[in-house]
Amino acid sequence: MSRRTEPPGGETTRDLLCAAAMAEFNDHGFAGTDTNRIARRAGFAPQTFYRWYKDKTEVFVAAYRAWEDAEKDTLQGLLAHDAPVEEVVEAGIVHHRRYLMFRRSLRQLSVDSAVVRAARAESRLRQIAQIGIWTGRQADTGRMAVWLLQMERLSDAVAEGELADMGLSETEARAELGRIAAALRG
Repeated sequence: MSRRTEPPGGETTRDLLCAAAMAEFNDHGFAGTDTNRIARRAGFAPQTFYRWYKDKTEVFVAAYRAWEDAEKDTLQGLLAHDAPVEEVVEAGIVHHRRYLMFRRSLRQLSVDSAVVRAARAESRLRQIAQIGIWTGRQADTGRMAVWLLQMERLSDAVAEGELADMGLSETEARAELGRIAAALRG
């Protein structure tokens, strides 16, 4: 299949490969995934992958962007309906829990790969800008960055069961996530 020939149904070959890559990364982690498996999972011959992506890192970054967009869409929907803070917190935790292995790979690759580290920084800057739009507080970038990092880390910790591993309740982590979410709402 060439770049000009797309499957029916609206999704492009690139989109199908990205979705398959996300599923593979989430099932097997970055290290346990290869491009042949991504292509096969998307329903294509292995060589098709390289018509659309330079390498596994490029598709990982694309999958990360899709993850970010899905999280934004979920939160935007909740905020539009003035959902309770607890519901917003739970949605964030669920999103992180749904992508545990992917998130672990993201953290590791952020240490090992300058490309992924840069993509993560760009993602966070987009998230901060979006928070500024939602809250009307675009000038408070530094504070929003701190809140974003706290929310990200606490959501990962709850999603991965780190507090339970220490014999602790996740109640305080959820409460802190709620305080941050409430502060972001103003």
